[in-house]
Amino acid sequence: MPEQYSILGGKVHVYKRPNSSLWQCSSYFAGKNRRTSTKEESLSKAKEIAEDWYLQLRGKLRTGEIKTEKTFREASELFLREYDIITQGQRSKDYLKGQHWRSTVHLVPFFGHLGLSEITAGKIQEYRIHRHEEAMAKRGKPPAHNTMHQELVVLRQTLKTAIRQGWLDHLPDLSEPYRSSPKISHRAWFSPEEYKKLYEATRKRAHEPKQERYKWESEQLHDYVLFSANTGLRPDEARRLQFRDVAIVEDEALGQTILRSRCAASAVSATARACLAPCAPLRERGPDSARRARTTRARRGGDQTLLRTGPKNGAFRDRQTSSFRSGSASFSRRSSTKKISGLIVKAGLERLTACGTRTYVSA
Repeated sequence: MPEQYSILGGKVHVYKRPNSSLWQCSSYFAGKNRRTSTKEESLSKAKEIAEDWYLQLRGKLRTGEIKTEKTFREASELFLREYDIITQGQRSKDYLKGQHWRSTVHLVPFFGHLGLSEITAGKIQEYRIHRHEEAMAKRGKPPAHNTMHQELVVLRQTLKTAIRQGWLDHLPDLSEPYRSSPKISHRAWFSPEEYKKLYEATRKRAHEPKQERYKWESEQLHDYVLFSANTGLRPDEARRLQFRDVAIVEDEALGQTILRSRCAASAVSATARACLAPCAPLRERGPDSARRARTTRARRGGDQTLLRTGPKNGAFRDRQTSSFRSGSASFSRRSSTKKISGLIVKAGLERLTACGTRTYVSA
């Protein structure tokens, strides 16, 4: 049986390992078994070193060098493992890589050694300053607002993971002080005269396309401009709008046939849900469009999009790029922006929104 002695009221044990002449010391301290070698063969000297070692542990605990709680590094490892599994098939591989990169390259080196309760609003502000100084030293310019926003999103998600595990009681304040809004510029808009030039240009292109094979896409583009301007829908909202989300009704006050949206919030934003839009220009292109819409609704449950944004032959759609890999020329996000930009220049208009496909008409 190996030799073993207890000191400091049993808080520290001094012992020898088999086949070793040096004394070891151990103690259960701050929730963990800790041990080290005294590197002494003399028992009396080994006991003195063991006492000093135990007192050093108590000093480190008092100064915060020894953590009695989970650290941010442990929470980050758990979050990334959970996130990869839970979001499988819902997030792109590039997005997942970005989450890992933001955590391992920026967040963990700064917060990793801290206990979760030590991550306060003040510490988060120190992180913002650290990232600003680091970026200025490397590239001569501060990190973009969107970059910092994405990193703080990962920080928030990591801390929420710790809360779910019972490692943290509440989230610290992650809001940015001294700054009211990151956007100080306003979107450009078209005056009624400019908008008239735009839809006349798209209408002319629909009737006289550069090549006959682009006639259908040109007609879709014209419908897209009319529909977006009259509804105020964002480009992604217009693309997601389905037949089941709208109803063709007669407006008695205006004496017009209009489209009334009755969709869920997932399809159209709250500001556009009650929007009314003249639908006559959309119906002029195809006299039997109403019949086709009813047939499609009955066959597919109304899940076909109202504005066709792909080839007529239904080619395979790439979710990541919103474009089509085969078939006729696509009416994708990129192509629609490019086509509208070309028509803007041709019509002699100078003002264009950032996305290029959402039209604003001034009152």
